[in-house]
Amino acid sequence: MRAVITVVGKDTVGILAKVSGGCAEYNVNVSEVSQTILQDMFCMIMMCDISKISIDFGSFADKMAGLGKDMGLSVHVMHEDIFNSMHRI
Repeated sequence: MRAVITVVGKDTVGILAKVSGGCAEYNVNVSEVSQTILQDMFCMIMMCDISKISIDFGSFADKMAGLGKDMGLSVHVMHEDIFNSMHRI
């Protein structure tokens, strides 16, 4: 099972480190990362393996959103099945 994590916000030092650290805390393995800076906005998409996640998925999504809020970023976690369904419509 996989999840897609998107991160958007003003570019600052350590965004990738903090978000990937949040994943590691709950045994979520980051398998792919794409990131770019658009003017002064940081944009990142992460593909993550959630097959060994240590908490339920909804709680993980909430904790990551909270991490983003603390950093002044939008962090959104979506299960791959939902992501794929949205893009088939």
